Amino acid sequence: LFCSGSRSSKTFKPKKNIPEGSHQYELLKHAEATLGSGNLRMAVMLPDGEDLNEWVAVNTVDFFNQINMLYGTITDFCTEESCPVMSAGPKYEYHWADGTNIKKPIKCSAPKYIDYLMTWVQDQLDDETLFPSKIGVPFPKNFMSVAKTILKRLFRVYAHIYHQHFDPVIQLQEEAHLNTSFKHFIFFVQ
Repeated sequence: LFCSGSRSSKTFKPKKNIPEGSHQYELLKHAEATLGSGNLRMAVMLPDGEDLNEWVAVNTVDFFNQINMLYGTITDFCTEESCPVMSAGPKYEYHWADGTNIKKPIKCSAPKYIDYLMTWVQDQLDDETLFPSKIGVPFPKNFMSVAKTILKRLFRVYAHIYHQHFDPVIQLQEEAHLNTSFKHFIFFVQ
């Protein structure tokens, strides 16, 4: 499925778009406007009268896109050779399993792990039964646990970038963007 050293071009660009004019788009605009105030704690608060599932869905898509973009800038530094295991330092090694195609966790390189992860997240975001895009279509009963698993796994990409690739992030002058994105992510998850 994934060749060593090659990248699935579909995975590493933000492409989960929220349709303009939709209620989810309005929620995203609200989140962006609140973020613009510089108060990240306010930016993660559920707006009055809004559905918690929808708020979590919109933000999960947004974090997926942000992480996709951030990781995309350092893919030249994250290779099979430089990162033969997906880790965040010596104490944290991540093995991949999606529960469907790969049931028993496998040890793989960071770029392969992240490719598996982003493809797996994209497939869930595109699944209308999990992330309904139409107004009035209910979220599934297990939506929060699905979203939490996605967010838990997206955290691993931040952890890997910070631990293994912070020097290139600084060289690219992206540390402020990475730090703001990560801080926003942590406040949201909390």
